[in-house]
Amino acid sequence: MTVTWRREGDAGLVELANPPVNAMGLAVRQGLLDAVRWAENEPGLSRVIVSGQGRAFAAGGDAREFDGDPVPPHLPDVLDAIEASTVPWIAAAHGVALGGGAELMLACRYRIAAPDTKIGLPEVTLGVVPGAGGTQRLPRLVGLDTALDMIANGKPVGALDAQEMGLVDAVADDPVAHAMSLDMTSVQDRPILSALDGPAPDDDAVQKARATAHKRMRGQIAPQKAIDLVALSATTAFRDALARERQTFIELRSTEQAKALRHIFFAERAAKAPGWLDAEPLKVERAAVVGGGTMGAGIAYALLLAGIGVTLLETDADGVERAKANIGRIMDASGRRGLLSDDKRAGIEAALTVTDDYRAAAKADLAIEAAFESMEVKKTVFGALEKALPADAVLATNTSYLDVNEIAAGLADPSRLMGLHFFAPAHIMKLLEIVQGDATSHRALATGFDLAKRLRKVPVLSRVCDGFIGNRILARYREAADTLLMDGTNPWELDEAMVEFGYAMGPYEAQDLSGLDIAHANRKRQGATRDPDRRYIPIGDRMVAEGRLGKKVGVGWYRYPGGGGKVVDPLIEDLVREEAHFAKVERREFTDDEIRRRLVLAMINEAADILAEGIAQSAADIDLVTVFGYGFPRWRGGLMHYADTLGVDAIVADLRALEAEDPIAWKPSAALLACAQQGIALRDYRPNP
Repeated sequence: MTVTWRREGDAGLVELANPPVNAMGLAVRQGLLDAVRWAENEPGLSRVIVSGQGRAFAAGGDAREFDGDPVPPHLPDVLDAIEASTVPWIAAAHGVALGGGAELMLACRYRIAAPDTKIGLPEVTLGVVPGAGGTQRLPRLVGLDTALDMIANGKPVGALDAQEMGLVDAVADDPVAHAMSLDMTSVQDRPILSALDGPAPDDDAVQKARATAHKRMRGQIAPQKAIDLVALSATTAFRDALARERQTFIELRSTEQAKALRHIFFAERAAKAPGWLDAEPLKVERAAVVGGGTMGAGIAYALLLAGIGVTLLETDADGVERAKANIGRIMDASGRRGLLSDDKRAGIEAALTVTDDYRAAAKADLAIEAAFESMEVKKTVFGALEKALPADAVLATNTSYLDVNEIAAGLADPSRLMGLHFFAPAHIMKLLEIVQGDATSHRALATGFDLAKRLRKVPVLSRVCDGFIGNRILARYREAADTLLMDGTNPWELDEAMVEFGYAMGPYEAQDLSGLDIAHANRKRQGATRDPDRRYIPIGDRMVAEGRLGKKVGVGWYRYPGGGGKVVDPLIEDLVREEAHFAKVERREFTDDEIRRRLVLAMINEAADILAEGIAQSAADIDLVTVFGYGFPRWRGGLMHYADTLGVDAIVADLRALEAEDPIAWKPSAALLACAQQGIALRDYRPNP
């Protein structure tokens, strides 16, 4: 059964039993309704205590049902029955109570949470709104401002914060036992939330919530709709507002945004070691990290947070001091955000060794190299690691572009090496590209996937190519942007077009933040192997030659007066026109739609090549990389999901038109052509073995 119930004295104990997270699908809804009827017909019950089996109270509705028509009993009707029951219900929550789980708590007369409980209404992150009274009961309980913050942002709150805001009545280590001990006299007399007056109107709070949602969730429909509904709680009768809430929920769940967000939700849950990986991972108790710069310090801190001891290796005493300072700055920032207590910091510092002596890493199970992007440097590092570490230790390189196979070839045992490509800041960014070299052992790969799980990263397997999955797509994106720049537009027009598409920032502002010298070094590295017939845009090289390296020096594609926000630099337009004159390019205007079309098509075509070559295992993996590593709008479902909404036939037709302009850069991918020929979507494409 997905819901169980039994009697214990004068209490009815109802338990959700739908592992792993007690999702409130059809069977659970029916079970809850049956439990209401049972309790009302059970003589002498003073209370019903509802809890969840396993690690969760209830993690919301079953999103897999959203693609079909709603099937009764509907959750609003179930919760109405619980709220109106002649026997008062008490919620005894632990783990997570999200979405429908939180709405179930709100329908109960009394709410208790274990200290570890997270309570929230995150429906907007799936492109919908709460659909079972959350937008109406919550503001009646905690006030309009607090409800707006919780619902429009979709972020859960901890048990103690929930108690402080009045969302839960008690926090107890054993919520069920606490519920059993309650004096029911006061509980019985409490009004149900739907009978309470709505909160006082607060136009300022509503406008503040709208501005925050526009800034953080630009382009998304659901957050603004959720704000509309919460605002209704102050002006509209409960039943009328509840009907509006349900109507909005039903309308939103079939939108393209909701489908895209569900796709990413399920793709993230499915991101794990592939089924063919038949080796046991090495249990990593201590790791060595080589390089204490921004990336290496972030990797080290991520490992330390996961309970893994770290030896951070540098080249000399000055490097050791810089590495210590970098780690210290990360911990200071975490402390200011309330994410690192003094006790936890002390534990991390005790587990960290920073040194220039590789012998200190002699007991490491895993070494991650995060040194300068130079093949010579990396080979030297791995030579030293091979001498210092145990013979069975796993080795990993954090290289963004370099050939993992060439690095491995310098080892006595190449099977020990894989790529672990972290993204900056490494302790925050969720993506981890796990790169499989030709010789990489299953044991090494299994260790990489196990580490990703411990670090709470989203792992994506990549084979070896220049830039792997993400940086290879990024390079094509930038190439297409540079071509548009040369042929008739400017950096701020390009950036604004892509921000409108859904990126947090466009390609040129992003390059200013990372530094123009990084992309320049990569272009120079590729120079010897670049197709001489492929068009090359030298504008970025000239920017570097003139010292325009980005925000770190105050000027790049934009100017940054006093190190602050960006301002347009009209000198860039003169520089670009001059380069176009040298190249004998006749410039023309491009609309925002043309800019977006070309840049997105360039990325789709490159990603399709990555699929055709077997670098990525599936279109969904590319979606995860583009969303979690490169800022592709989550609400569009990732690059390949978005491509499928456009349709393969339409993409191929657009590429054919552009191919006439440049047959090298715009040659349609074999994967796209195969999909068009077979009548399948990119999500269903698999390369020939």
